[in-house]
Amino acid sequence: MELEYCAPCLFGLEGPLGNELRHMDMTSVTPENGRVYFTGGEDALPRANIRSRFAERILLVLGRFDAPDFDALFEGVKALPWEDWLPRDAAFPVKGWALESALHSVPDCQKIVKKAVVERLRSVYGIDWFPETGGQYPIQFSIMKDRAVLCLDTSGTGLHKRGYRPAQVAAPLRETLAAAIVDIARYRGRGDFCDPFCGSGTIAVEAALAAKNRAPGIGRSFLAEGWPQFSPLLWQHEREAARAREYNGDYRIFASDIDPKAVATARANARRAGVEELIEFTVADARDFSRATESGTLCANPPYGERLMEKESAAELCRAFGRAMRSLPGWKCYILSSLEQFENCFGRKADRRRRLYNGMIPCQLYMYLG
Repeated sequence: MELEYCAPCLFGLEGPLGNELRHMDMTSVTPENGRVYFTGGEDALPRANIRSRFAERILLVLGRFDAPDFDALFEGVKALPWEDWLPRDAAFPVKGWALESALHSVPDCQKIVKKAVVERLRSVYGIDWFPETGGQYPIQFSIMKDRAVLCLDTSGTGLHKRGYRPAQVAAPLRETLAAAIVDIARYRGRGDFCDPFCGSGTIAVEAALAAKNRAPGIGRSFLAEGWPQFSPLLWQHEREAARAREYNGDYRIFASDIDPKAVATARANARRAGVEELIEFTVADARDFSRATESGTLCANPPYGERLMEKESAAELCRAFGRAMRSLPGWKCYILSSLEQFENCFGRKADRRRRLYNGMIPCQLYMYLG
């Protein structure tokens, strides 16, 4: 059975996510702002949940329709086959968003969607009250330019929560963004890889997972695993297939930070991710960064601060780090920063730049290609 799915992502990651889904043999892959639509069979759902490095979650699309007013929204939702997915005791909370649409009140839209689903299920099941004591089937809606999309969330906890980072230092980098930076840098386990501002270790851990080709969701559970429409054998098969795709090798991944507590946290996170033995952790000042090897890949998210004094300190740190990097002309550097004058501080114009978002903070990925 061919199904339609939607994978929301951080803005700027639509391209890497689209390529990733194509490599998973998904079809009709269509990137849009902040999400990628695709189609596939029932096996596509566990595969995308288990293997995606860049998606925030995997949604099952139940329908799309025009919704210029509340009546159209109600009738459109009511016309969808909710009984094919929601059992009598299903818990179905409703969340969503609206943008550039006549229906701009999200709470009102939530109420209309909930009411329409209840009306549909009431007519099918012949009952007036739904206890919602069973499995979770979260409903997500989006309304963009008066066009509504109704989905079921199959992931539950966001896919960026791999399970290895319960402890964090300040201003952590989301795992999906760290994985994308590693991917954009084309690191696949060859040569030296360094993060001299490792913080909680997210970039280094994602680099190790990428080097091993380990599926980021291999060790966690997903909401749709409890849905009867998807056989447990599908999930078992996709996990076994993911494990069979892993590599083994000797990798040269280095992570350091000036803060000993951050390094200890990073090491603990790597241990939980099962890659501690692949990463060499040290306490070191990035302003003194140097390497013996003539070439390698550096990916980093140095502090950039939000308040004036923090920004001034971040700019000075950037200047010192830029001076250190000038002694390593053969290294490729990928540095994520929100500093407006980053290139001036670093002392060199980037070969390429890419706009990304660290949470709600607009950033640039400055790429120095050696």
